[in-house]
Amino acid sequence: MAQGEVEQAGRAPHIEATHIEATHHEEEMPRVVITRRQAVAFGVFVLTVVGFLYFVLPKLAGVGTTLNHLENGDGWWIAFGVVLELLSFAGYVVLFRAVFVTTRSRPPRLSHPPGPIGWSESYQITMAGLAATRLFATAGAGGVALTAWALRRSGMEPRLVACRMVAFIVLLYAVYAGSVLVDGIGLGTGLFPGGGSFALTIVPAIVAAILMAAIGAMALLPGDIERRLQGWASGSGRLAHWVARAVTVPASVASGVRTAIELIRSRDPGLLGAVAWWGFDISVLWAMFHAFGSPPPFTVILMAYFLGMLGNLLPLPGGFGGVEGGMIGAFVAFGVDFNLAYVSVLAYRAISFWLPTIPGAVAYFQLRHTVARWREEQGEPSALSTQDTVVEPAGALAPR
Repeated sequence: MAQGEVEQAGRAPHIEATHIEATHHEEEMPRVVITRRQAVAFGVFVLTVVGFLYFVLPKLAGVGTTLNHLENGDGWWIAFGVVLELLSFAGYVVLFRAVFVTTRSRPPRLSHPPGPIGWSESYQITMAGLAATRLFATAGAGGVALTAWALRRSGMEPRLVACRMVAFIVLLYAVYAGSVLVDGIGLGTGLFPGGGSFALTIVPAIVAAILMAAIGAMALLPGDIERRLQGWASGSGRLAHWVARAVTVPASVASGVRTAIELIRSRDPGLLGAVAWWGFDISVLWAMFHAFGSPPPFTVILMAYFLGMLGNLLPLPGGFGGVEGGMIGAFVAFGVDFNLAYVSVLAYRAISFWLPTIPGAVAYFQLRHTVARWREEQGEPSALSTQDTVVEPAGALAPR
């Protein structure tokens, strides 16, 4: 086990349940309660955003409908973009296996007993999680909950799930922050082509550096940090209850950060899946610019992409609407033609947002049957509960 995982031994991670408390031996599938009114509201929201982005806004800007522009795109570049997106998903699965499954080529202390998670199960867990992340306005918590639940049902210990989940997110977003830092400095100093104002280049680089330093500093927290903070949780009442839950977060995050560092030191090539996840997805956007015109410098595409991804922080399903607006605005600020940026970003989002949705929904139902099989193999009842649960590991962040 990694150093962070050893420190967590004998102590289950902090788990929150919004409807019921799930135990290690009887943990039910995390599901989201959707009423008829919520379903109708979600459908209206999606149709409204699609109608505005694809029909209303183009007319207001005097460029015709987006669909007319999409019809004039180069089909070969669009097809190439679809292939690139599939490679991005493949990178995500590879990273998942490197963090949660693979033990080969790793120091003994990083290994854990292999569970029943093969390539098929890895695909089901990751694709179902990605679909949940895109469809629900929970900042990625739905995908995190589903992933954590499946890992625990596979037989992985709760403390290991929480620790590795944080490590997975740290590895994934280290690529994000590192890219913004390097690209921002390069653009701001003129080292990279593309230019851009101080606010578009240096400021994001500074923010990325601060975040990376803050996360890295978590690894320096002592292993008994939770015990030291327990004094703040003394007493009774709701406040003490919430404080008791909150003091477990630093320990869980610190453990995950230390585990991520140990995984990097192990030099497992599967960790390059994080680079593939972001790199191929950005390349889809680059391909869409080729499909509809001449692309700006790749360094500009990279920065506008990452700035636009901040739209995922908005309380919208999958950042739908916020990401598009952020990317288009960033490209225009970099001097890219509005018409080209507009149609390229919407074509990219049509591939990136919707491509995993249907396979992800299918993977969700496949995962239910897989978990039922695991439960039978573990000698537990295979019937899936109809109770509604959302389980979130402390300190987990949202994937793209």
